[in-house]
Amino acid sequence: MKTDSQIQTDVRQALSWDPSVTHELVGVTASNGVVTLSGSVPSYFEKTEAETVAQRIGGVKAVIQKIEVKLGKSYIKDDLDIANAILTQFKWNFNVPSEKIKVGVENGWVDLKGEVEWGFQKTAAENCIKDLIGVKGVSNYMTIKTKDVSSQVIKQKIEDALKSEAKREAGKISVGVNGGNVTLSGNVHSFSEMSDAKWAAWGAPGVTHVTNNMLVI
Repeated sequence: MKTDSQIQTDVRQALSWDPSVTHELVGVTASNGVVTLSGSVPSYFEKTEAETVAQRIGGVKAVIQKIEVKLGKSYIKDDLDIANAILTQFKWNFNVPSEKIKVGVENGWVDLKGEVEWGFQKTAAENCIKDLIGVKGVSNYMTIKTKDVSSQVIKQKIEDALKSEAKREAGKISVGVNGGNVTLSGNVHSFSEMSDAKWAAWGAPGVTHVTNNMLVI
């Protein structure tokens, strides 16, 4: 088992290897496998990328995100320009039902609202925004349209998906379903496995919300 000191070193080293992150600006601490990222970076993309890098490291159980986005002068954009850029991104992305999404921008912070059919559409809309210049952060308030599917059918679909897409952890994950609300519990070996399990849950028809109670061990 890795010590916190080794985890801290590994995360710092991984950040230094990633050319898309200004690693000198990111602080890293580790306590009982929980990594805290701090400091400031010049773009929202770098903030999210730093978190993704930390999640890939073995021994990391959770990541606390405290990085601030401080835009350089060349990265500051008018809110109207940001909104127009987002709408253009949505228009050219097959997975984003742009006509169902309302976009708000205030001082570089983006709010997404509306109702979509599937969880992957909600995720796709947010991912469109990550690397846009001028964006400081995203609040995704979109909801998933309720479908008339029984809890038992949802549970069976998710368990089948876990067996085929996330074999290693499938037997260790408990699936609880209440209407369209799904709760995933249990232990996994990595954030990648956790992500696979959440993706399997969101892919089931009728799912409107996924609560992640899984732990990385």
